Formats: sequence, C-alpha cells, structure tokens
Amino acid sequence: HIYSPQVTLTNMSICPFLLHFSAVVFDDCTGNEGVEFEVSNPDFLIDEKLNLVPRRHVIDSGDVMFVHGVNNHVDDMAQVTIMGAPSRSPQTLREILGLSDMMPYRSKRSLLVPPMFVPENQRAPFPRLIGKVISSNMKEDHIFRLTGRGADQDPKGVFSINRLTGDVAVSRALDREAIAYYHLQVSTTDLSGKLVEGPADLDVSVIDQNDNRPVFKEPRYSGEVQEGSPTGTTVMTMTAYDADDPNTDNAVLRYIIVRQLPDKPSPNMFYIDPERGDIVTVISPHQLDRETLPTTQYELEIVAKDMAGSEVGLTGTATATITITDRNDHAPEFTHSLFQASVNEGSTGVVVNLTVDDRDDPATGAWRAIYSIINGDPNQNFEIQTNLDNNEGMLSVVKPLDYESAMFHTLLIKVENEDPLVPDVVYGSSSTATVYITVMDVNEGPVFFPDPLVVIRRENIPVGSFVAMLNATDPDYLQTQSIRFSVLRDPADWLIVNPFKGNVTTRAILDRESPHVHNNQYTALFMATDNGSPPASGTGTLIITIEDENDNAPYIFPSVARVCEDSKDMNVVIGGRDKDIHPNTDPFKIELGKQPGLEKTWKISRINDTHSQIMLLHSLKKANYNLPLVLTDSGVPPISNNTELKVQVCTCKKNRMDCSHAGSIQTNILLLLGLVLLSILCKYSFSPPLTTLTRTADPSYQNAGNSR
Repeated sequence: HIYSPQVTLTNMSICPFLLHFSAVVFDDCTGNEGVEFEVSNPDFLIDEKLNLVPRRHVIDSGDVMFVHGVNNHVDDMAQVTIMGAPSRSPQTLREILGLSDMMPYRSKRSLLVPPMFVPENQRAPFPRLIGKVISSNMKEDHIFRLTGRGADQDPKGVFSINRLTGDVAVSRALDREAIAYYHLQVSTTDLSGKLVEGPADLDVSVIDQNDNRPVFKEPRYSGEVQEGSPTGTTVMTMTAYDADDPNTDNAVLRYIIVRQLPDKPSPNMFYIDPERGDIVTVISPHQLDRETLPTTQYELEIVAKDMAGSEVGLTGTATATITITDRNDHAPEFTHSLFQASVNEGSTGVVVNLTVDDRDDPATGAWRAIYSIINGDPNQNFEIQTNLDNNEGMLSVVKPLDYESAMFHTLLIKVENEDPLVPDVVYGSSSTATVYITVMDVNEGPVFFPDPLVVIRRENIPVGSFVAMLNATDPDYLQTQSIRFSVLRDPADWLIVNPFKGNVTTRAILDRESPHVHNNQYTALFMATDNGSPPASGTGTLIITIEDENDNAPYIFPSVARVCEDSKDMNVVIGGRDKDIHPNTDPFKIELGKQPGLEKTWKISRINDTHSQIMLLHSLKKANYNLPLVLTDSGVPPISNNTELKVQVCTCKKNRMDCSHAGSIQTNILLLLGLVLLSILCKYSFSPPLTTLTRTADPSYQNAGNSR
C-alpha cells in the first residue's frame, strides 16, 4: 500500500520541488533537460511521469524521506514527511530486509543505513529529521548508537540518532564550505553496551547552496599591450574563485566587462572570454595607436557571476588596468634642417645643442636619440653626445680648431633611436641636419720650437759665453707681429737672453755640483710675448746638460777613527769621495803626510780604487791623534787634498769602548806639538804649494807623528 505523502519544503532556492501527494513537480526554468532524481529511501523512485512510486511492495516507508533533483542548471532537494504509517512489526521488517521470498534480489543484512543528504544553511527549528536507520534484529532491550565525526567526535553533537526508533536528526545549520561530507557509523547494542549489530557506515552529504560570491585573486590587475597589436591579441587573464561546490552551477563562473574608462575611441576596445577570463583586443591595429589615443591607460571593470552567468547568480568585481605600451613607430626628426654656431680657435666645449622631435614614449629606447657625425670631421675635432634629460644632441669641440687652417667647418649629423624602427617605418631626410661652424680668430701666443731645447755645455765656462738660440714663431701668420723674449724661471740666476734675437748667454759660472743641477741637467724656462691686442705669450724650456770639470778635491770618509789601546791588531779602513764624476774621481791615491816620523808609526795599504787600510805599527797611549794624509783623485790634471784623519785611542773593556778621557794627555804635550808643527812649516816653507782643503784644527788632537 502506498500512503499519501504530505510535503514539508526545506529548500527555498529558485524553482523548488513541489510534491503533491505522489506527484513531483520540478521546474529548472529551462525545460528540465537531463534532470536526475535520487530518493533517500531506496524502496522508492521517481518515474518518467515524475511520480513518487515504490519499487516493490512496501510495508514501512518510514516517517521522512528526501528527494534530490539535479541537472546542469539547478541542484535542489525536498523533504517528504509520511503521515499515518502503521507501526512496524518484526515480520514486516524481515520482509523489507529481503528475508522472505518476496524480494529474492535483496542481500541479507542486519542494519539498513541509507545515504542521507542535508542542505546547508537550514533555518530553525532544530533538530530536523534527515533519515532513518532500520535494524532487522531490533528488540525491546536493544538501542541504536551513532559514532564518528559529527556525533561523538569534533564537531560533536551535529548529528543524533533516536536510540529506540533509529531516526537520524541534524542539530544545527551546516556549512558545506567548512565540511562537505560526514562519515559516521551506526550500531545496535543491548542495555549493557554489548554490541549486537554493526557497525554500519552512515554517509551524510551536505547539499550545496549558492551562498558564496565569486572572489578575484587580486582586487586590481595590470596588463600591457603594445600599440599596433593585431585584433585578438591576449592582454591578460582575470581569475576569480567561488567557494561553492565546483560540481554545481553555484561555482560555474562567467566573466563580463561592464565598463571601460575612457570609452574613446570605442567603448568596446576589449573583450573578455566569459569562461576563461582572457582579455583580448577588439580594436583594430590602426586605431590602437599610443600617440593618437586619448590616454595610454584604460581601466576595465570586470564582473564574475556564478550560476553560469544567470540573472540570479552572485557577482564579484575587480578592476583591470591596461597600459598601451610604445613601439618605435616614429623616427626622430630634427627641428631644423640647418644649425649654426661659432667658436673661438683654441677652445673646447659644447658649441651648439641640436633639438629633435620624437612622438614615441619618452624615456624609452624608442624615444632616446643617438647622434652621429657622418661627414665633415676628418680629424675628429668634434663629438656629439645625447643629453639624457631632454634628448638634445650636444655638439662639442674636443680638439681645438685653428683659424689659420680653416675658418669654417660644415658637419652632417644623423639621428637615430636606441631601439630599431618597426618594419614599416624608415628614417627620412628629416633625420639628418647640417651644422655650420664658424671659427673666430684669437690672438695666439708664440710657440717655441723645439720645446724643450736641449744643449750641452761644460761647467766653469766664462761669463758671457753663448749657451743657446731660442726659436719662437707666431701662429697668427696672417698678422704682422713682433716677438720679445724674457727669462721666466732661472733657479741659479746663471742665464740672460737677448729680448729681440733670443740668444741665451751666461751671466754666472755654470757649476755642475750646484743643488739646482739634477742628473747633470739644469732647466730654465723662457717666455715669448707678441705685440697683439691683447698681447699673447708662450713658454719654452731650455735644458742644459753640464759636462764635468775636475774642480773638486777629494776627501776622506770617515774623518774620525777609533781604536782600542790594548788591541793587538790596530787597523783602520778609510775611503775617498769626490763631488766630481768619472773620470775625475777614483781611483784615489791615499798617502801619509810629508811630516817626518809618520812611517814609523803608521802604514797605509791599498784595498781597492776607493779604500785603503791604515795600520798602527805599535801601540799608542789613550789619547786623540791627528794623522796627516794626502788624498789625490784621477782627474786631468789631478787634484790633491792635504787632510787629516782624527784617530781616537780608547779604553776597551767587555766589548765596550770608552773614549771619554782620550784627550787628557793632550794638555801635557801641547808644547811638543807646537815645536813639531813649527819644524814642519820650516821644512816645507820653500816647497811648491799643493792644492789643499783648508780645515780648522781641533786643539784636542795632537800630531800623530810626535805622539811619543
């Protein structure tokens, strides 16, 4: 028997179920194409005429069942409440479970647990009945038990089961986006808790409602498209997300452009693929010209709508900013075909700024200019650089120009872009310009030749001797001007120059050993001045290489020697030095002085060209001694120097030399020293004089030849 159903609606979405007794009225507003129905009670189905009918004879249908209808356009559910059903009996239950011959195709099982469906976002009152579990072995002392996530596990208490009847209820509104599916288990136990049947799986699916709007991943999107791009060029892709069930229309999105700013030259310059979200160009390549468009940036308001774009779909909005980028479709052009400038001869720097027009985007390679001189500069006197601030070409003189060589220069300048032009654009005649440069005459200073002037002179030449002849010419050969010479720098004040002829002579003796001479060279600076208006001057350098003369006597080094009074081997090594250079220096000849008796106390042995060894033939008392020596160089003629070596005889103990009292004996033999010196003077008073180096005698030293 089929009991007349009474309907309770639980879903208020568009075109809901309407159940009139045993007939189902379902309308998806598009013709119900491809609709499929599912009944929570497996003993019932929806036939071709949309009637709710049993599959077979049904004794107990339960109090509640759900009918679920779904197609590509709508997903809806209705709850059916069965009124007036008779109480169940064990015999009837066994028949329902397939224990009789009436249903041989039903498998035997102790618990009948149908899948259950719960729409999300249900409103109170709660709890709401969602299905029923049937036990074939249910007795009075048996109870139903529900376990799993949503029952006794978090979130706890979402679902409950009537311990006696097996009715399953939901206790609160569900959110499919939080949990879309619950897997529970049902079993029966006796009153002591002993398991009787099960556990059997109970699956509860949360039916999606369209309760989430599409959300774009970003609030603002940015894209670029190059000017002149073909129609249909993809600019960017907009992507939105809908948290609803992706297997329903609730999450099927469609994209549309609702506004374009500005709307010129066409309000429909772009199109968005409704399913993929790709934004492509619609405007023709000719109209997509950055230089003629009212702006280089367009803003599109994009709307994503779920329910596959139907009128009842929820929407989300984002903004797309599209920048029209530049391509090098305009060649730079000079603002003038002829530029003129003037420059003083001899000067350098920028002489003229060349200006160009370029309609491409500033600060890009399609706008930045590169200038080049293609004719008129064989000597590379000019160069041109780009001013990065204003794109002008700065033409500069890098090598000074000469008025007397060329009064005018004509340059041909070409301008190009850093980036190559697009294939259909070429550089025209406006991309070249002519520059006339006028060279202004300037009074230039005389020029010395050669510079520097190098001459060789011997030192000690007489005052007034000729040194050099200066030569200077005036570059302004088109003008008749005279030149005067003068000394600009003469460190030793040795030279004088004739102001009109330029001949240089000596005003003092040239001395190679002077501190102003370096590496045998003396440098002086001269100036030549013309009589132009205003006068101009130039400088020239004179370098005199001074040849050496043997004009310096040699001298010994060191001039003081120290020996120990008790030394068994009293030797002193001395050397000779000379301010002159070869061949007027070594080898040196070092000899004892002519005073009598020196050879009995001292002996000199030659070591090499510059050094000799002085040996003490017997010990001396602690004192200071003057040893007369004669030192002769190898010049032609040679120069000798009568000099003295000061010898200190000191007390030596434990590698320590004490010379503090070496002069104490000096006072006792002053008279003897005076007599010896007098005898020496008398002996050599009629001898030919020798070149000597005058020195001041030290009274603390005594004559080494009379030390005894």
